[in-house]
Amino acid sequence: LAVPSLLVPLSLPPAMLRDEDTEADFQRFLRRVDDVSNLLQGLQSPDSAVKEKALAEAERKLQEEGTSKGEETKTTVNRTVINTRASGSAEAANAEAFLAVLEQDAKERAKQRKRKEQLANALKEEGNEAFRRGDLAGAIRRYSEGLEQLRDKQELYTNRAQAYLKIQEYEKAIGDCEWALKCNEKCIKAYFLMGKAHLALKHYPEARQCYEKILQVDPRKESLFKGKKQPFLHSCVTEVNLEEKRMKDEERAKKEVEAGNAAALSIKELLQKLGAPGRDLLFYTGGIRLLAAVVKGCTEQTLFRTNNGFSILGDNGAVGGSLCAERKSPAEVELCVSLLVLWQAVCAGNEENQRLLLTQPAVSAQLPELLSSGIPEIQRETLALISLYSESESGRKLLVEHQDLTRWLQILMAFVKSSDARAGSAMNILCDLIAEERFKAQCRVLLSTGALPLFTQLLVSARQVNLAALSCAISIMGSLCADPGIRTRLAESRECWQGCLKLLEESLDGSTPSYQECVFAVLGLMMNLLLESNGIIQDLAVAISGRCLALLSHQDGRIVTRAIGVLSRALPASSSAVEEAVKGGVVKKMIKFLKAGGQLTASYGIKTLCICTRSSRRAQEELVKADKRFAVLLRLLESQEEMVVGNAALCLSQCLGVPGAGTSLLGSSVVLLLLRHAGGDAARTSVQENAAIALGKLCVAEPRHIHQLRKLNGLAILNSSMKYVHSS
Repeated sequence: LAVPSLLVPLSLPPAMLRDEDTEADFQRFLRRVDDVSNLLQGLQSPDSAVKEKALAEAERKLQEEGTSKGEETKTTVNRTVINTRASGSAEAANAEAFLAVLEQDAKERAKQRKRKEQLANALKEEGNEAFRRGDLAGAIRRYSEGLEQLRDKQELYTNRAQAYLKIQEYEKAIGDCEWALKCNEKCIKAYFLMGKAHLALKHYPEARQCYEKILQVDPRKESLFKGKKQPFLHSCVTEVNLEEKRMKDEERAKKEVEAGNAAALSIKELLQKLGAPGRDLLFYTGGIRLLAAVVKGCTEQTLFRTNNGFSILGDNGAVGGSLCAERKSPAEVELCVSLLVLWQAVCAGNEENQRLLLTQPAVSAQLPELLSSGIPEIQRETLALISLYSESESGRKLLVEHQDLTRWLQILMAFVKSSDARAGSAMNILCDLIAEERFKAQCRVLLSTGALPLFTQLLVSARQVNLAALSCAISIMGSLCADPGIRTRLAESRECWQGCLKLLEESLDGSTPSYQECVFAVLGLMMNLLLESNGIIQDLAVAISGRCLALLSHQDGRIVTRAIGVLSRALPASSSAVEEAVKGGVVKKMIKFLKAGGQLTASYGIKTLCICTRSSRRAQEELVKADKRFAVLLRLLESQEEMVVGNAALCLSQCLGVPGAGTSLLGSSVVLLLLRHAGGDAARTSVQENAAIALGKLCVAEPRHIHQLRKLNGLAILNSSMKYVHSS
């Protein structure tokens, strides 16, 4: 007989159960299950004394059941009723007969439960359908009817709890969640819904405990706390903390008012005066300025909120009209500036106030208009207000949830034309926003018709704009290229490429440090765009490589390194570009940089040499001549970077067809190095393949290397490498 394992909730403060009789009935049922389980164990015991005692106890229970007239327990949760149909004298009863009766009874009980479960499931689906329609009363009724059939069905309790939450019956929701946990102590949904109910009742510690219990039930859910993609539990706990803080702040503010605090009373008085209609704009401007000066901390911010300060736009037509006016008079400009200063004061460091401000329809609609108003004072204060949001993760979340940001990339990038601090503020906001995936998604909407044409215009007129802001804007566009959709559109814009090339061209005539930062940023953007492959890149590959070759003599090492990086990605797009680069002396320059450059330079430089030597005989000959006895390539073969090693081996193998190349390596460690990599365990299989190819070609070019190969017992590796040699 299967004994159900009904579990109680983990140590949470239990809510008072509304039905004490039901709870007592449930506990009697559990004791009854234990009695039957112990009885069965006794009947099956090998100890004859224990077995006889259990048999006597079974006879006693059968007689008791017979006199009870078949009356069953009231509970409907897995009831176990001892069948009283057994007949005959007590002397003829035995353990086998009793077990047979129990088995038959269990089968009947299983059939009965199956029927009840089918009915309960049907009622659950009807309840779910009613819930989806918004018929919460009907849903609760169906779930309750289902529980009359099966009292231990967890889903019915949690579904009904969810419906109770919707109608704000929070105590009932908690009760149902506790019953669900009796059925299944690992029910995450029950803990989650109970947390929501406790939060609504302002039981903040209990709400936090419920969310934290989810981790105790399943530690794998920790990613929901810390993960960036789905910070679900983290947001739940944050919601509890913010709500608790809000309540404490409001209680503190209330005490300040009751104590007669002058600042607290003045906020209430000022808001009342600002709500009075029919006054001129200067009156409202002065009142708003005074109000902003009074708001110095959390208490004042809370009093502003609790006294309906955010409703000033809706309640006062003059203030709302000034904010929304398309063409503003000087008085309206002054009022708008004062209002923006006030909002900064009441929102600084206050997430609840930040949320309430953005939920004001007029504010949500007017922020982009204020940014693009062309009025410096308004733009400056609007940027300062938005910075309060963009600087924090919670603030950015509010912006992407409550604002249509499709135009913001274009609007904020336009400030690059400003010569004052507005340009830097706008770029800082963009730098913050690009961390949000939803912002990137919104940028894609109007990129081709809005931000991209503006960006290319800024590149072309680089010397007429704010260079510090321009370099930041270019870097922002480079970061946005992490989004494949944005990168593809930029890479397919001929105007964008031409703007980049023009900026690089003008840097050759001498440039300021600020302009050099723009050059550095443009090279980074071009590297990202060259991850794409299209006809425009092929058409412009010669021009791109030409600009980069010219930059190899630049004094700024960062620019030189990035120029080499662009070369390494642009040259594969065009054989003509490779030919022109070789004519321009790219091989000698790469050898020079590889001799003295750092790790990143080595990575880009050796890749550039690989591309050139793959298709150009002249490049191969120049490399053999410039790199005496392949000293540079041999040093690269000892690198810890697998990509550098693989490209060095490939470059070497491509140059071994030059007469005398293999002979120049006699007496060197080349065989040992190649053998080590060919038989190594590098993560990149191309390292083994390239080393094996180079080893085979080396022995073909100069057979005397075979002696060293035999000495190192490397013929087996060479034989296995032949497939690479033939396929190459």
